[in-house]
Amino acid sequence: MCRNIRTLANFEPPATRDEVGAAALQYVRKIAGTAAPSKANEEAFARAVAAITEHTNQLLDELVTTAPPKNREVEAAKARARSEARFGPR
Repeated sequence: MCRNIRTLANFEPPATRDEVGAAALQYVRKIAGTAAPSKANEEAFARAVAAITEHTNQLLDELVTTAPPKNREVEAAKARARSEARFGPR
C-alpha cells in the first residue's frame, strides 16, 4: 500500500479533516496510478476523493477502542528512529 497513507484512528488530538482528505487523495492516486488525472478524468477523480474522504471521516467517527489514544509526537519519534535504523542518520 502507499507509504504516505498513515494510520488516522485513535490519536490525540484526532485526525483533522485535512489529514483525512490528504490520505484519500493519496489512496486515489495510488489506485488510479497517476498523481494528476487527465482532463477527461478530473471529475471522476475528484468525486472519488470526496467519497473516500466522507466515508473515512464516518469510519473514524464510528470506531470504538479501549486502547488509550496515541500521541502524535511520540509516534513521529518512533517513525524517525525506525527510519534512522533502516537508512542511517540524515
